[in-house]
Amino acid sequence: MGLVLPGHDRKFVKRWADVLVRPVLDTIYPPACAACGIRTRRHYALCPNCWRDMRFIERPYCEVLGIPFRRDQGEGIVSAQAIAEPPPFDRLRCVALHEGPARRLVHSLKYKDRTDLAPMLAAWMKRAAQQELQACDVIIPIPLHWTRLFSRRFNQAEELCRHLARLSGRPMMAASLIRRKRTRRQVGLTASGREENLRAAFGMAKGHGNDVFGKRVVLVDDVYTTGATISAASRVLRRAGAVDITVLSFAMAVPEPI
Repeated sequence: MGLVLPGHDRKFVKRWADVLVRPVLDTIYPPACAACGIRTRRHYALCPNCWRDMRFIERPYCEVLGIPFRRDQGEGIVSAQAIAEPPPFDRLRCVALHEGPARRLVHSLKYKDRTDLAPMLAAWMKRAAQQELQACDVIIPIPLHWTRLFSRRFNQAEELCRHLARLSGRPMMAASLIRRKRTRRQVGLTASGREENLRAAFGMAKGHGNDVFGKRVVLVDDVYTTGATISAASRVLRRAGAVDITVLSFAMAVPEPI
């Protein structure tokens, strides 16, 4: 049986590890900006330039689609797009626009195996959807098809989801929603092409049909682009009985605030 230290002893060991080990690690791996790599004073932070260039999404924004408004139009305002084409989810919340530092952070997590960035991104995501996370029953990541998961070795949405679950104290159900078919990339497809590409792409895993019945769900992804993927997954969750669906992503790809 391994040695189990009381809580105060663990804090004592951690404090001295930070004092003795951290300077050595910082010499070997100097702190750098998470977005651009320039030297900084601490790990997992942004340099002043990248912080200035981050276009965080703050109110006022559409209460349904989360698209930022140029001017405050009053509490609870919904965009014309959300009225004309109501999404199958209840609301979308994002941290920042998908450009500049935010785009680089997502790219590093997704394509450069920088899973160490997930806790930082998840902390920002928690702030963007504080109320929704507190009210939800379960957090679910957008799944990858098994072939893509095999080649990539990890699912970036699940990495974010895992840290969100830890930060919020809400359970994560990574096995409930599955990707049944490997879809083509959505870039360049028409609206009808995206819909056809994602037809029957998602489903509830065998034996997990009742996982979301009567529950409030937070559905997690790294980037919200056209909304086709998120919408396809949301319809599956809705058919499985989810009573409320909040979509939470780190970045949102929109041309400009409306």
